[in-house]
Amino acid sequence: MSIKDRLRERIAPAVAGFLGIRTKIALQPISHLEEANGKWRAHGNDPAFLVSGRYFAGWNKIEWESESESVIPLKMYWDRGQGLSESESTVFSAIPRGAAKRSVTVYIPAGTRSLRIDPGEDEAEFVFKNVRFKKTTRLKIVLGSVWKLIAQKGFAHAETRQMIRKGIKVLRTSGAKAAWVKFKEYSGHQSNGIAGNYENWLFNHQLTHADFERIKQEIQGYTYQPLISIILPVYNVDEKWLRLCIDSVLNQLYTNWELCIADDASTKPHIKKVLNEYAQKDSRIKVVFRVKNGHISESSNSGLEVAAGEYVGLLDHDDELSVDALYENVKLLNEHPEADIVYSDEDKISEDGMRHSPYFKPDWSPDLLLSQMYTCHFSIYRRSLVEQVGGFRKGYEGSQDYDLVLRVSELTEAIYHIPKILYHWRTIEGSTALMDSSKSYTHISGLRAVEDALVRRNINGWVEGVQGMANLYHVHYRLQKEASISIVIPNKNLPDILDQCLTSIFEKTNYQNYEVLVVDNGSDNPATFDIYKKWERAQGERFRYVEYDIPFNYSKINNFGVEQTQAELILLLNNDVEVISPDWLTEMAGQAMRSEVGAVGACLYYPDDTIQHAGVVLGIGGVAGHSHKHFRRTDNGYFSRLKMISNYAAVTAACLMIRREVYLEVGGLEESLQVAFNDVDFCLKVWTAGYRNVWLPHVQLYHYESKSRGYEDTPEKQKRFKQEIDLMQEKWSSALKKDPYYNINLSKIKEDFSINIFD
Repeated sequence: MSIKDRLRERIAPAVAGFLGIRTKIALQPISHLEEANGKWRAHGNDPAFLVSGRYFAGWNKIEWESESESVIPLKMYWDRGQGLSESESTVFSAIPRGAAKRSVTVYIPAGTRSLRIDPGEDEAEFVFKNVRFKKTTRLKIVLGSVWKLIAQKGFAHAETRQMIRKGIKVLRTSGAKAAWVKFKEYSGHQSNGIAGNYENWLFNHQLTHADFERIKQEIQGYTYQPLISIILPVYNVDEKWLRLCIDSVLNQLYTNWELCIADDASTKPHIKKVLNEYAQKDSRIKVVFRVKNGHISESSNSGLEVAAGEYVGLLDHDDELSVDALYENVKLLNEHPEADIVYSDEDKISEDGMRHSPYFKPDWSPDLLLSQMYTCHFSIYRRSLVEQVGGFRKGYEGSQDYDLVLRVSELTEAIYHIPKILYHWRTIEGSTALMDSSKSYTHISGLRAVEDALVRRNINGWVEGVQGMANLYHVHYRLQKEASISIVIPNKNLPDILDQCLTSIFEKTNYQNYEVLVVDNGSDNPATFDIYKKWERAQGERFRYVEYDIPFNYSKINNFGVEQTQAELILLLNNDVEVISPDWLTEMAGQAMRSEVGAVGACLYYPDDTIQHAGVVLGIGGVAGHSHKHFRRTDNGYFSRLKMISNYAAVTAACLMIRREVYLEVGGLEESLQVAFNDVDFCLKVWTAGYRNVWLPHVQLYHYESKSRGYEDTPEKQKRFKQEIDLMQEKWSSALKKDPYYNINLSKIKEDFSINIFD
C-alpha cells in the first residue's frame, strides 16, 4: 500500500467522523432471503445480506427502520482480504418486535473490504430498510455516554463525578488510548460493537395494545383476585413526582387494589391539596394525615393500619409502578396461592423519564439477602405476616423495608420472584436510588437489621460492612470448636506447582485442625516424591499421600481420596492453586458447618489478578460458565455481586468445601464425568437434596488453571468433552434452562451479566 493510500485510509475516516457524515447503503440478498410486498422473508438457516455503498472504517452508528413479530439477531461479518469467518464477526444488535427505528454503534476494522449482515438463523418475515451508516469518533461516543449518564443521574451524582475524575486521571497518567480502554470497560462498548444494552431490551419487551387486551381478558378469568393494599408514605415530595407516582397506581391493569397513603405531617402546602384531590377522584385511595412527623417507619405503619388487603405492596412517593405490576403479582398468586412474599426486578428512571440501570435479580437467595437488600422493589407481603412481626420498626429508617423482609422471611419459605421489571425507582437528588452513600444512615440501620437477624436466628456469628461499599455486608459464622478438615488434592508430577500450593497452605493458613491428603495419580517424576517426603518431614501427620494409579478420572480420584479420610469437612482442592487469604479455612468451615448449606466455594484469580471463578452460572455456553470471568480484582461486578456472599447453583471443585455427610449422601462426584462438569453435577445433586451452595468473595486464591491437565486440544479429549456436555444437558435440562440464582433476562452467551436481548 502506498503512502498516499495509507493517508487516505487514515484521514478519510477521521474527517468523516469529525463531520458526522451519513451514508445510505443498500442491502443485497445473497442467500436464503426473498423480498415481497416490502418485506424480507428468510427461508433457510443462513440468511445473509451483502452491504453495498460507502462506509468508513472505525466507529459508526448504524441506523435503520424495521418491523418484525419476533426478535431477530443481527450479526456482522467483515472481510479484510482473508474471506469471511466467525472470528471476524460480531452480533451487534437485533431487530426488535414490532415497528421500530433503531440506532446502534459498531466498530468496522481498518482494511475492511466488504461487509455482510446476517438476520438470524431461522425462518422469519420482517421489514429491514433505510439502513444508514453515520461515521462517529471515540470522543463523540465518550461525550455522548457522559451526557447520557448526567441525564440519568445528574451531574452532582457521585458516580458521574467519579467516572469523570477517573477518566481525567487515566488520560493524564496513561494517555488517550488507555483512557479509551477504561471507558469501554465501564460503558459496555465491546471491541467490535455494542450488544445487550437496556434500550434494546426495552424495545423487545414493551407491551403492545394486543398485550393490554390479552391481560384484561386473562384477569377476568382469574378465580382468585385478592385485594392488594399499596402502602405509600409521603413527605414533602415535589408535586410532579407525587402525581406520577399515584397515577402509576391508577393506571394498573389489575384493578382490585387500594392505595393507603400516609402523609407524615408534610410542611409543603401542595401535598394536602394533591392527596385530597386524588382521594375524591377514586374511592380506592385512602389518605391518613399524620399530625406529628414520625419518619418513614411510623408513617408506613399509619398506612398499614388502614389497609384491608390480603397482601400489601410497598411504594415510595417519587417512584412508579409498571402498568402490569399488580397483574403480574396476581398472575403468580393464582399459580401459587400459598405465596407469602413476592418480589420482582426493578430499574431506575431519571427526572426526564429515561429508564436505566435494570436490576435483574436471582430467585430467593437467603445468603445474598444477608449481604444486600436485593429483593427491594416491587415487593408484596401477606398482610397477616407483616402484622404478626409488628409492621415497620422505628429506629431502622432508611432500611425499614430491609428489616421487614428479614423478619417476615423467617416465618415462611413461600417466597417467589417475578423476573420482570415492575418498578421504576426515581433518580433525583437525595434519593437512595441516586446514590446509596447519600444516606449513610441507611447503611448503619441496615447493619443493625442484619445484626438483629443473627440474634433472632440464634446464629453464632457477626456482621461487618464491606469496606468502601455502602449497604453491603458480610456475615461471618463462628464455630463452637474447630471442625476437622481433610484437604484432598489430586496430583500427577508437577513438583514445583504442587510445592507452591502446599507452601501456601502450610505457611498462610491460620486454622489448626486440618490435614492435607495428596492422591498421586501415577507420578513418574522422582522430584514429585521428593516433595512428598519434604512435607512429611515438615508436617508429620498433617500431611500424607496415597497412590492411585488409574487413567485420569477427576471424579474417581477425589472419591477415592475422600474414602481415605475421616474428617467432618472435606475440601476438594486443585494442585495448581495458591492460598491468598490466611482465614480461608476458618471462613469456609463456618459456612460449611451450617445445616442448610451444602457446597462452599471461593474466589479464584488468574495470576494477572482477573477473575477465574466467582460462582457458576448454569446454561452459559450450553452447560455452565464462570460468573464475571476476566473481571478485574478491583471490580464490583453486577450490582456488587463480586463483593457479596452469594448463593449460586454451583461452585468450582478447584476449591470446594462440604460436610462429609453431605458428600456421601449425594454419592460423591459422578465418575462418568471424568474431567468436565463433575463439580457442576455434584453441586446440582447437593442443591436438589435441599442444601444451598454458597460462594465467598473474601476467601481468595490464585488458580493457575489448566497447568495440571492442559486443554481440550486433541480429538480424543474433544470427543470426551462432547459426551460430557451431552450427559449434562440430558440430566439437568431444566436447571440449565433456568438457573434460579441467575435471571432469564441476562446473557446465556457471555459470563459478564450483560443483558439478553435475543429472547
